[in-house]
Amino acid sequence: MLFLITVLLQLPLAFAICKKPAVRREWRALSKHERAEWIRAVNVSCLISRRLKFSLTATVKCLANTPSEGNFVQYVNPNDISKYNTSGSYYDDFVYMHMDLNHIIHGTGMFLPFHRWYVQVYEYALKKKCGFTGVSPYWDWSLDAHDVYGSSLFKDSDPKSGLGGWGDPSNDFQVPDGGFSSFKLSYPSFHTVRRNFTLQPFVVFPQEVNGPDPARYANASFTPEEVSKLVNGFVGDYKGFQSYLDSIQGAHGSVHFIVGGDLAGQCPKNAPSDCVNGSPTFSANEPMFWMHHAMVDKVWFDWQQANKANARAFEGGSVQAPFENFTQYPTGLPPNLTVRFLRF
Repeated sequence: MLFLITVLLQLPLAFAICKKPAVRREWRALSKHERAEWIRAVNVSCLISRRLKFSLTATVKCLANTPSEGNFVQYVNPNDISKYNTSGSYYDDFVYMHMDLNHIIHGTGMFLPFHRWYVQVYEYALKKKCGFTGVSPYWDWSLDAHDVYGSSLFKDSDPKSGLGGWGDPSNDFQVPDGGFSSFKLSYPSFHTVRRNFTLQPFVVFPQEVNGPDPARYANASFTPEEVSKLVNGFVGDYKGFQSYLDSIQGAHGSVHFIVGGDLAGQCPKNAPSDCVNGSPTFSANEPMFWMHHAMVDKVWFDWQQANKANARAFEGGSVQAPFENFTQYPTGLPPNLTVRFLRF
């Protein structure tokens, strides 16, 4: 994990040309077996997992059952997040990376490039640690915008191939069924993954960081029409594209907030008193985080492919603006980043 952080902070990198790109598929395009392989709770060692040669995903839970290497080094602000837990899992280390880098990967020009890298490196870890031979799936939330609560994704309670349903409000919104009903996490405190469907999440936001309509329904931000507007608009305008996608009420954040629980950074009941509700830090606790950000990456990729002017368009600051200035500087404050720095 130390290696992963070191690589990130040593950008730019010289990447080889990809001759056989992997193709990600939407969750519902996977077979039941493939879904089960992504979810499979591997209670044996990853060495045995490799011998069995599990196909698509062998698996998220394998990382959760693989011990942390215990060598994570904080780079940004160690006093701003929970203390590193050396007894956590390798999955917890991925979450902690997201926590540590929060201030430089959200609300800056690094947002999209980092999360593209993050999803890919996570997939690489599944392959290296757990014998994963497939490709990370994505969740096309535009298909569910009309009824997120009733989506088939959240109705599949199969303990092997289902993502599970909404959290139990009588039990801190812990996911009660499906493949992640016992998914244990370390940050910000020991708990089981949680979901809390929230259709109007913005009503509780501070006025200085809210959008123009606090009563707005979150699902209005990621309809097929909104995704089309993103992909086909903002020609050559990376800043405008990211600003629209990643605004407080944009598609990216709205998906986090409507699913709620860990994906929305909602503190568990046993969290320490300094836990900040709504912070994106530990949102990677939710396994659906990876499917969500694979979709965010797809929207960016589709925009890049939509017009030649978009292909290498990039603009953004390297410093996260304070809440009260986020609307004015949605992609960060100077020093500014350039495409030569990122080399994506």
